[in-house]
Amino acid sequence: MDAAQRRILATLLFSVFSTVIGVGIVVPLLPIHAHGLGASGFQIALIFGAYAMSRALFLPVFGHWSDRRGRKRFLTIGLFAYAIISIALAYLDSIAALVVIRLLHGVASAMLIPIFQAYAADLAPAGREGRVMGLYGTVVLVGMSLGPFVGGLVHDHWGLHATFWIMGLLALAGFAVCAAMLPPPSREPLLRVAKRPIAWLDLLRDRGLASLFGFRFVFVVCVGMIWAFVPLYASFKLSLSSASIGLIITLGIASGGLLNAPMGVIADRANKRALVVTGGVIAACGMLAFQWADSHRAFILASVCFGAGGGICMPALMALAAQKGARSDAMASVMALMTVAHSLGMLAGALLGGILMDLFDLRRVFAVGAGVMVLGTVHFVSRWMHRASLSERPAASELSIDAVGARQ
Repeated sequence: MDAAQRRILATLLFSVFSTVIGVGIVVPLLPIHAHGLGASGFQIALIFGAYAMSRALFLPVFGHWSDRRGRKRFLTIGLFAYAIISIALAYLDSIAALVVIRLLHGVASAMLIPIFQAYAADLAPAGREGRVMGLYGTVVLVGMSLGPFVGGLVHDHWGLHATFWIMGLLALAGFAVCAAMLPPPSREPLLRVAKRPIAWLDLLRDRGLASLFGFRFVFVVCVGMIWAFVPLYASFKLSLSSASIGLIITLGIASGGLLNAPMGVIADRANKRALVVTGGVIAACGMLAFQWADSHRAFILASVCFGAGGGICMPALMALAAQKGARSDAMASVMALMTVAHSLGMLAGALLGGILMDLFDLRRVFAVGAGVMVLGTVHFVSRWMHRASLSERPAASELSIDAVGARQ
């Protein structure tokens, strides 16, 4: 990676850090704020799910366009819109308004995360995808881990409105840096921007990519449950302050963030699929531990365990996705597909958790989440063993995106 590529990567990492730390500031406070407005468990799930649903709908569109038209214009428009919508959150005082603004937030987010990922993956030298994606994951998770604790402190001292303003101003900082430092689309020669991006139908037919999609989906189902319902569970059970609840989420995300970079290096040298399975098992154990947590320390340990599982599996999973994107010349589309899995997982996790909260005891949310994680890991293993039995050759009925990319 030469100096120009390193400068672009540094710009991307700063911008994504400023965005996700703002997200982390607000996420643990939204369920408490919504509950204070009288929201039920299902309505809290709708507020979280609206963001995930609109993002999932628009991800294919922006990912496909980015592969054809370049990255910068989507990042700058998305960051500016994200900032304005974040500030608007400070002035909403109804559940319906929160749902609508979160829908718009999801549209803006669809222009950011997969394109950030695709831009970073475009810069990764062949055989070093794990390192670059691990570094990217570290920056994202460190930002997310700092956010909840900082947000709790800001909320305790200056109120909820201040947290939304900070979220918006941080996104504006990312917009300014991207607008000033990234080359225009006409000068993006370093990127593998496809002249004829692969159709989404072809992506969805690739069984190897489908297995990556499925694992990311179930992992994020658990993340959605944790973010939406651990703050409520800890608040009801232990009457913790916002800062204490933020610390639980912060340390969980940080444990994954600290592992991302070293696990990315290991993923370039070791069996990536084995790392995915190992992380999935550890994450399931962490999810189950929330059900039995009866102290602040126990909540922290459960959060750290789950985060560590993600720190082990996600760099390897995203390195496998980056390899698919590079070979098929559809990097942003592949990354958008992985982010669709993230969005749908958030939506499913929040909705499933809300239904379980309303129908049963809140503790059941975490037991069911652990079961979902186990099932997802078993499915990934079954796909791995199936491909291994074929000596890693696609089945005759499988349409490989690698082959489609080669034809183009």
